This record gives sequence, structure tokens and C-alpha cells, in this order.
Amino acid sequence: MRHGEPELAGRLLGRTDCAVLDSGVARCLAAAEALDVERVIASDLRRATDCAASIARAHGVPLHLDPRWRELDFGAWDGLSPSEVDAAALRDFWDDPDAAAPPGGERWSPFLARVAAALWEIEAPTLVVAHAGSIRAALVAACGFSRSQSWAFGLPYGCVLSLRIWRGETPTAQIVALRP
Repeated sequence: MRHGEPELAGRLLGRTDCAVLDSGVARCLAAAEALDVERVIASDLRRATDCAASIARAHGVPLHLDPRWRELDFGAWDGLSPSEVDAAALRDFWDDPDAAAPPGGERWSPFLARVAAALWEIEAPTLVVAHAGSIRAALVAACGFSRSQSWAFGLPYGCVLSLRIWRGETPTAQIVALRP
């Protein structure tokens, strides 16, 4: 699940730790109502943690915080709106986030590796409350999408993306549902 709408929506929110709106928490609670999960895992950033804590309480399941589910670190751009960043540098980043990472920010490959490591540790039916970037990285790791393919669909605040994962020598996954 992508966290609910944050107070600073529309900005490059990597490590910026802002609160989520009450309406964002309510949307996540409603989206999680019919889910059958044994635990909830969340990024340790407030916009994910606040939503996850409410869901875990409502379902009576444990909550585990895992910083590997954090959003990509936008470095010097973190907390800025895209219009405040040099347009050419931002375009280069979106085209190739490994070669053109934000100043002081995280490259795509290490980001993908940390999210994939967190994903492959999940065993029981689990709800992960995370960020658009970490969800896209999970799809690249689990479904074999290219980075650009992971941008082929929207991930609105509070949406639920369900994956069925098969473990084995080469783990694979299937998207079961995407509910906005």
C-alpha cells in the first residue's frame, strides 16, 4: 500500500519525514479494511508509519518498521517541488537514476537492492505500507519489470497493490490486483 496523502504532497519526499493528513490515514484504513493480513510492515517515515499503525491496530496484528522500505533519497532535492530543481538535471535523473542521481542522493541500483532484500524476507500474508518509489522498486525486483515499465501505471496515495510471490531458485511474482 502506498501511504496516505502527506502534508507536503507534490514535493520530492525521499527522506523528508512529514506527517500524513488525517484524510490520508482514513483512506488507507478504508482500503485495508477487507485485507486478510497477519502483520503489517512499514517504512519508518511518519507518512507510512502513521497509516500502518492505524491499520495494524484495526486488524489486531503486529507492526514492524523497516527502513529498507523508505523512499529513494533525493539528497539535495529532498523536500523541494520539482519546479525548484534544475529541469535538465531532473530530466536526466528520471531518464537514468543511476548515472544522474540527485546531488548527495541515492542511486537506483542500491535503492533497488535494499527494497528487494526487504521484499524477499516476507513470508506470511503481510501488508507493506511504503512509498511510490519503493513499491516500483519491489515490482522491478519481483516481476522483472524494467525501471521504465514500473512507471507505466499510477500509484495514487492509499492504493493497494497485491502481489502473489513464488519462492524458489529464482523468486517470481504476479500482480493480483491494483486498487486505487
